[in-house]
Amino acid sequence: MQRSRIAVAGASGLIGAALVRSLAADGHEVVRLVRRPPRGREEVRWDPEGGRVDAAGLAGCDAVVNLAGAGVGDHRWTDAYKARIRSSRVHGTTALAEAIAGLEHRPRVFVSGSAMGYYGETGERAVDEGAPPGNGFLPRLCVEWEAAAAPAREAGVRTVFPRTGLVVARGGGAWGRLFPLFEAGLGGRMGDGRQYWSYISLHDEVAAIRHLLDTDGLSGPFNLTAPVPLTNREITAAMGRVLRRPTLFTVPAPVLRAVLGELSGDVLGSARVLPKRLLESGFTFAFPDIEGALRAA
Repeated sequence: MQRSRIAVAGASGLIGAALVRSLAADGHEVVRLVRRPPRGREEVRWDPEGGRVDAAGLAGCDAVVNLAGAGVGDHRWTDAYKARIRSSRVHGTTALAEAIAGLEHRPRVFVSGSAMGYYGETGERAVDEGAPPGNGFLPRLCVEWEAAAAPAREAGVRTVFPRTGLVVARGGGAWGRLFPLFEAGLGGRMGDGRQYWSYISLHDEVAAIRHLLDTDGLSGPFNLTAPVPLTNREITAAMGRVLRRPTLFTVPAPVLRAVLGELSGDVLGSARVLPKRLLESGFTFAFPDIEGALRAA
C-alpha cells in the first residue's frame, strides 16, 4: 500500500498497538480514535458505547480499522459485563459505519473486527468461513457485530471482517495469562485437553490485517487462525517444550466453571477453525505452527 492515512479504533489494545507500530514503521499516517479530548490531528474523539464519533476527523482517511471492544476475558460474565461487551462492539461499529457512509470522500476499505467465536462450539468438526454461526452469547454477539458494519458496506466501502482466533502474545489476551503460569511450572491442560484451540501469532495477526487492507477485492469474513488448529493437550505439551517447564498440573472443568462462570465455556469449548479464504487470497503465514508462534512471542 502506498503511504496512506489510516484510522484505528482500539489502538491501545494488544492487536491495535502492534498494528499501529507496523503501519507507522512503514510511513503510514495513523489516526487513533480516543475517548478523551484529542491532542492533535492524529487523534479523533469517539464514544463507542454511546455510539458517537467525530466524523469530521475521519475525513481524508484511506482506510478505517475497528479493533475496539471491552475485553472478553477481562471479567466474569455478569449480565452487566455482557451488556458492556456487546455495546462496546455493536454500538461502536454502528457509529463508525454510519460516519464512514456519511463522508463525501469515503475510505477505500473498512476492516471491522470480529472473532472466531462466531462459530461457537465445533467439537472435532473443522469449519471455515462458509459455516453458519453457532449458538450462545459469543456467536450472537459476532453476528450483531458484523451486521453493525452494514451502513459502510451499503455505501460502497469494501468491508472486511477478520474473525480472529486466540492470539499468541506475551503482552495480553489468553496467552498473556498463560505464559507466567507455565514459566512458573504451574501450567497444564484445561479440562480433558481434547478441545481445539485455534490460535494465531501476533505477527501473523498484524500481517493478515495489513493483507486485508492492501488487497483490493477482498471483502466479507476471513478467519485469522493458523492453518492447523491443535487441541489444548497438544498446545500444553508445546508450551512445556518451548519454555522447558513441566506441565503436570490439570485444571478440572468444574473448577474452571466455578471460577470463570459462563466464560469457562470459551476455555473448555472446542473451536476448530480453518483460514480457508485467507490462504486462498495468497496470504503466507510466518509462524504456521504452534512452536514457532510461541518462540516468536
